[in-house]
Amino acid sequence: MAEMRLIVAGAGGRMGRTLVKAIAGIEGVVLAGAFDAPGSAAIGRDAGELAGLGANGIAVAADPAPLASDGDAILDFTIPAASLALAEIAAEARIVHVIGTTGFAPEHEKLLAAAARRTAIVKSGNMSLGVNLLAALARRVARTLDEEFDIEILEMHHNKKIDAPSGTALLLGQAAAEGRGIDLAQRSVRVRDGHTGARCAGDIGFATLRGGTVVGEHSVIFAGPAERIELAHKAEDRMIFARGAVKAALWAKGRPPGLYSMADVLGLGGF
Repeated sequence: MAEMRLIVAGAGGRMGRTLVKAIAGIEGVVLAGAFDAPGSAAIGRDAGELAGLGANGIAVAADPAPLASDGDAILDFTIPAASLALAEIAAEARIVHVIGTTGFAPEHEKLLAAAARRTAIVKSGNMSLGVNLLAALARRVARTLDEEFDIEILEMHHNKKIDAPSGTALLLGQAAAEGRGIDLAQRSVRVRDGHTGARCAGDIGFATLRGGTVVGEHSVIFAGPAERIELAHKAEDRMIFARGAVKAALWAKGRPPGLYSMADVLGLGGF
């Protein structure tokens, strides 16, 4: 069977370079193209050299549109504005779009859903196996425990991360909300400062830490009367996200148009 031809967005960035490296080490896929934002210092450079692999003959382009006709999927860990443009390119070319970008606004989600009517999009706040298993566990625990157990989500990332709470924290919060049968948008608490009053039963709290070079750490805490349950995941290398993205692309190849998640890829929907 022919190798799946993958295109890497943001090839000059940390995740882009990690994706290029991951593709080189996974059977069944090949790097078909790489691009970065216009003006990036990576434009024109060899994607393999940027990833520390040595030259692979794939020069980093500034325009993704011409690459789409020669690829099967775009792997995208960029920013919301770029991801929205790439969703349209992928939909037009009828190729898979794997989105690990976070920080989307509600109106962005509607545009992605519209693009997914024309091609397969796999979108997740986190592409790792461990985090998606954690989300499934959080959903199950939240379903099992009543409101006597308060739910708090704690996350820490490196000091260059630009959105908060992280996409992973929101993914975990959404899983817990689904378990409780509540609307996360109505019941989440993102900021506490000053005299806030007592905690409201049933709310889901978020706490954000930023510093150093932390790849990603997340905890879902269920705090009840005289006992506490903590579910946690610590990412040690961005490669786990890259491998998950490649796995998602392989899974989505040949799927009908639709907006899928890593829970679909991993078969966790019924957990």
